[in-house]
Amino acid sequence: MLDTRQIQQLFGHIDVYLFDQILRGNIAAGMRIFEAGCGNGRNLVYLMQAGYQIMGIDRDPRAIDAVRSLARELAPHLPVDAFRVEPLEASTFPEACADVVLCNAVLHFATDHDQFDAEVDGAWRLLAPGGFLFARLGSSIGIEDHVSPRGGGRFVQPDGHELYLVDLERLLSTSKRLGGELVDPIKTVNVQGMRCMTTWVLRKPRDIGQS
Repeated sequence: MLDTRQIQQLFGHIDVYLFDQILRGNIAAGMRIFEAGCGNGRNLVYLMQAGYQIMGIDRDPRAIDAVRSLARELAPHLPVDAFRVEPLEASTFPEACADVVLCNAVLHFATDHDQFDAEVDGAWRLLAPGGFLFARLGSSIGIEDHVSPRGGGRFVQPDGHELYLVDLERLLSTSKRLGGELVDPIKTVNVQGMRCMTTWVLRKPRDIGQS
């Protein structure tokens, strides 16, 4: 049996809802993984060690330096330019380069509806037909009466943080606009009425003629 230290070495600080996708086989060997807002690579430790082809972006140069350092240690087969300092809505990675696009705690930093749509469209462009978008983001689902609007889709949450918050209608309408199919029902965790985090997992049609 693995002890706590060994588990952490193997999986890092991976998001539990992303880990669920791995356990269920939705993220399988041979898939190309792209993480938007990869930070220091906390979600990539296991995937690097398991030999996945991984790409990532972040707006913060320090984060990219950290994840490149992690890759040198755990996955020296990955090229340096697999990790780049750039925004999701203007990524230089080629279209359909990934089988899975991860957006974990990224989209709720959008400045308004237009940027949210641009970031989602950027992620969708990178996704190959048949692949899926995994997103964890702040939402107003379940705390609608406890958030204060600031315009453009941004709200102040009961915990005092101002974020771009989606509701169920926006997620469903965006899914329809993209032509995507929900892999799982949209799930929301309410953290003591102070904030809510929603998991949105969307598959891209295999017919590339659909959008």
